[in-house]
Amino acid sequence: MQFTRRTLIATACATVVSLGFIGKADAKIVDTDVALQDIVMGNADAPVEIIEYASLACPACRHFHEKIFPTIKTEYIDTGKVKFIYRDFPTNTPALAAAMIARCAGPDRHAGMVDIFFDTQSQWGRSENPLQALTMVARMAGLGPTEVDQCIKNSDLMNGIQNNAKKANEEKGVAATPTVFVAGKMSEHGMDLENLKKEIDAAVKAAM
Repeated sequence: MQFTRRTLIATACATVVSLGFIGKADAKIVDTDVALQDIVMGNADAPVEIIEYASLACPACRHFHEKIFPTIKTEYIDTGKVKFIYRDFPTNTPALAAAMIARCAGPDRHAGMVDIFFDTQSQWGRSENPLQALTMVARMAGLGPTEVDQCIKNSDLMNGIQNNAKKANEEKGVAATPTVFVAGKMSEHGMDLENLKKEIDAAVKAAM
């Protein structure tokens, strides 16, 4: 689904005014080229690559990151067996805004932003003004309203995220979130930890 820059900008401007914050934020946002880079965790030379397509507004994605990903990180990413790539597949306008804000924070802070947005998903996802809620959440991570406003107005970033999601849909068949690929193949066990581990183990063994 495509979301318009006009909608995001209008909401962003209203948010900055209503919150009334003045001055510089604690942290700066990164350039668009950096923001659109793949978010990679683990050894770049790991034998197996896992890609997750996720929406920050998706309850199932929150479950994946809270209940499944920690084990994947401990047993496979941290041990050098797997390189994990996170890619955005926003399912609505607030999810797109959240993805933009998280990417504006930069690769080094992206994982923390994702954690915060998932932790507070029920608040901003159900808010009558989700962007205002997202702005307040981003403040906890050091991004002020001015930075969030600048980020949301970045049409190149918005188009980049949406084009990447469209490409994933057309070329890889991604149609829902979370969608997980293990060694280039779409997994049927993204929400089933034990079977997902078996799939990863088999991919690691085959790559050795």
